[in-house]
Amino acid sequence: MSQLDILFIHSDSAKKNYQDLSKDFSAVEPPIWAGMLASHCLHKGFSAEILDCAALRLSDQEAAYRIQELNPRAACFVVYGQQPSASSQNMDGAVALAGTLKEVWPQGKTLFVGGHVAALPREVLEKHPCVDMVCQNEGVYTISNLLRTNLEDKLEQVDGLGYRQDGEIILNKPSPIVSRWDLPQELPGVAWDKLPLERYRTSLWHSYPNNCQRQPFAALYTSLGCPMRCSFCMINIINRQENEYADGSAIFRYWDPDFIIEEFDGFAKKGIKNIKIADELFVLNTNHFMRLCELIIERGFNFNIWCYSRVDTVKEHFLETLKRAGVKWLALGIESGNTKVRQDVTKGRFEDVDIRAVVKKIRDHDICVIANYIFGLPEDTMATMQMTLDLALELNTEEVNFYSAMAYPGSPLYGEAKKKGWRLPDCYAGYSQHSYYTQPLPTRYLTADQVLAFRDKAWMTYHTHPQFLNLLKQKFGQTAVDETLRSTQIQLKRKILEEASVL
Repeated sequence: MSQLDILFIHSDSAKKNYQDLSKDFSAVEPPIWAGMLASHCLHKGFSAEILDCAALRLSDQEAAYRIQELNPRAACFVVYGQQPSASSQNMDGAVALAGTLKEVWPQGKTLFVGGHVAALPREVLEKHPCVDMVCQNEGVYTISNLLRTNLEDKLEQVDGLGYRQDGEIILNKPSPIVSRWDLPQELPGVAWDKLPLERYRTSLWHSYPNNCQRQPFAALYTSLGCPMRCSFCMINIINRQENEYADGSAIFRYWDPDFIIEEFDGFAKKGIKNIKIADELFVLNTNHFMRLCELIIERGFNFNIWCYSRVDTVKEHFLETLKRAGVKWLALGIESGNTKVRQDVTKGRFEDVDIRAVVKKIRDHDICVIANYIFGLPEDTMATMQMTLDLALELNTEEVNFYSAMAYPGSPLYGEAKKKGWRLPDCYAGYSQHSYYTQPLPTRYLTADQVLAFRDKAWMTYHTHPQFLNLLKQKFGQTAVDETLRSTQIQLKRKILEEASVL
C-alpha cells in the first residue's frame, strides 16, 4: 500500500476558547477549508484524508498517535474557522497538537495553513519549532505543488511556501490564489465523505425554526472573500500576494450557482436541514445568490438556512425569494448604534441606510435577524456603547452577537495597533471573544477592561430582557426560552477584569 500523501488536521481549541459554553452551547462546525483542500488534492491525483480532532473529541495524545499510525507524507494543520477571526484563536489547539505530534513522531513533516498563518508566516515559524512549513495565503496551489516534491529538496520552487533552511527562515515568492473561473476545477466542493458528518451541531438559536433540533448540520462556502475594506476585519488576508495586511486584497470570488447547487442536493439526500452559508457576504451579488435561491426553490428543499448580509445590501425585492429558498436567518453587521463610530471603521454607506426600516422589512417577510454589534471601536465612549445597546434592545431581534473590538492579525486595525503600541493578546486564546484570556482593544476614551465589562453586561442584559424572552416564546416556544436562560447561568471568567478589580 502506498503512503498517504497528506492528512488534513482540524485541532480542538473549544474548551480554551469558549470555557463552559463548549459543553452544550457552542456549535461544532465542519472544517470547510480542510474539506475543500482535501478535494483539491484528490482532484490532483494525491491521496488525502481528514482528521477532525474537535468533532471526534480526541485528546492531543490520542490524535498524535492516530496521525503517526496514518503516516502521511505531510501532516497539514488547517487553522481556519467559520468566522474569519477564528483562525488566530484556533492556533492554540493547533500548536499544542503539533508539539505533541513532534514528541511522538519527530520525523513527521508538519505544514500549517490558515488566516493567522497567512498574516504572520515568519512569526509562526520563529515561535514554533513544531511547525516545519507554512502557506502564505489560502495555500491551494502551494499544497499541491509541495506534494510534487519529496518535501525536502527543491522547496524553493514551491511558490507561497515558508520553511526553515540552515537555521534561516525562507519565505518563497507569493503563490497565485485560485481565480473565480477556476474554482470548480481547483476547489471542487467539500470532501464530505472524509468528515464525521454525524458529529456536527449548529448553534442553539439557528435550530429554533427546526424544533430546536441541532443535528444534523452542515456548512459551506458559495463565495470567498469580500469586496469591502472594514478596518476590523481580516477575511481577505488569505487573498494576499504581497501586502502585509488584508486592506489591499479585497477580492470576491464565487462558484457558479449551477455548480454549487450540487452541494445542496447532497445535503438534501443526507437529510440535513440546518445549513450555514459561511460566506462573509452571501447577499451581495444578485446574479449569484438569487440564482442559487431559485435553484433551491425549483427542487422544493426544506432547509433552515443561516447566511450573512450587510444592512446596505438587503433589498426588499430579494426577501421573498430568500425566504422561499429556506433562508430563515439573516445575520446583519450593524456594528454600532452611533453613525460616527460606524463610519470610522466601515467602508460603505451605512449612514444612508435606515437600519430600523431594513430590519423591519426582513422580519415582515418572516425571516429572523441575528444582529452583530461591536463594542470598543476606536471612537466609542460609554455613551456611544450605550447607544448601541439601546438600539439592540429597541430592535429586539431574534438573536444578537455582541463583540469586543479586537485587532486580529491580518486586519488594518492590527497594523495600527502595532504602530501605536496598543496591548495585544499574549496568547492565541486572547483573540477569542469568550476566552478567559480575551484581550480587546482600548478606545480613544476607554480602557480594554471597561469595554469588556460593558460587553459582558450588555450580553446578559439582552438575553434576560423580558421583551426578548417574550419574543422567543411567541415565535419558537418555551424550549427556546429555557435554553436561553440556561446559557445565562454560565458565567465567563475574564483575566483582565480580575486584574482590574485587584488594582
